[in-house]
Amino acid sequence: MSFRLRRFRSVLAAAAGALLLTLVAAAAPLIAAIYGAGPQDTFADDLDAYGMPYGIAGGVSTVHWLGLEPGLGRDLMIQIVYGLRTSLTVAAPAVLLATALGTVIGAVAGLLGGWVDALLTWLTDVAIALPLLLCAIAVIRPLELAFYGPRDAVPGTFRMTVLIGLFGALGWTGVARLVRGQVRALREREFVTAAVALGAGPGRILGREVLPHLGPPITAGAALLLPTFTSAGAALSFLGLGVLEPTPDLGRTIQRSLGYLQTDPAYVIFPGLALVLLVFVFTVLGESVRRAFDPGPGR
Repeated sequence: MSFRLRRFRSVLAAAAGALLLTLVAAAAPLIAAIYGAGPQDTFADDLDAYGMPYGIAGGVSTVHWLGLEPGLGRDLMIQIVYGLRTSLTVAAPAVLLATALGTVIGAVAGLLGGWVDALLTWLTDVAIALPLLLCAIAVIRPLELAFYGPRDAVPGTFRMTVLIGLFGALGWTGVARLVRGQVRALREREFVTAAVALGAGPGRILGREVLPHLGPPITAGAALLLPTFTSAGAALSFLGLGVLEPTPDLGRTIQRSLGYLQTDPAYVIFPGLALVLLVFVFTVLGESVRRAFDPGPGR
């Protein structure tokens, strides 16, 4: 296993980048304290009469390393750091939920076979056919109206919880297919056949004989889900259906920055690069892990 991982230098670089971004996101409050600016702090004195930051590149200086948000006067670097934190706070629990669902469904389908396998495979195909973003767009607002009135303030935690639930409920299909295929191969192995001959039930076979061998497909499937959920969360925030103010979010920052594309292009570039880097690093990491576990011929 370790030999395969070392064969791919990209996985080491991607893992280092993913670890760095994760540490930055986790340490956001500490970074803000050292930096001297919080996510809701404003610096109106550094804006001109039109709400534009003084200086070059949107107010980049030794005090504000990436400048300020036009109009609002919030420090852009702190918004990006907390935006990374928000993206991973939504994506990571959704990955765990989707991985758990996919593992259970795929393992049960692969082990039992027959009509159970046919039913769960059909359910997987139906879930694959449901577009994640369109389903989220169709569900988020009705869910809010079911719990809150049209004029009530919706807590930010509610929207984040809905996103985690939606991503987990619709994103498990890839893991389920990987696990199902692995379990179908494992159930023909001698140790599983011996367990059946000794009278072990499906639960015992699944828990003691099959699940310990499912680490590679589960890990590979989960690694590829994180960039998917990160980009989906940013897209929904861009459309106004993601994480709400005052919680910083990269997708919402990018959406707001488009109004200043000509007057302050740095406001578009910095959060855009942060989002691209986040998705790219975890995509490379996920693909590298998948290839390490299943290198295929000639790799």
